[in-house]
Amino acid sequence: MSKLTNYIRETTEEMRYKVTWPSFEELQKSAGLVLLGSLIFAAVVGLMDLVFNTGLEAFYNSFR
Repeated sequence: MSKLTNYIRETTEEMRYKVTWPSFEELQKSAGLVLLGSLIFAAVVGLMDLVFNTGLEAFYNSFR
């Protein structure tokens, strides 16, 4: 049990004193970049889906 309490105490101390937390402005910039990257990725995947769907529909309809 003492190992567990020692682990929790050391973890708490490290999180308080050794970890450098980003500023609010850095968090906002990072969140904006993640949002922008996610939107671009979603647009690319959506475009690929549209192209493949249209191509496959044209391919299947050519055999009717």
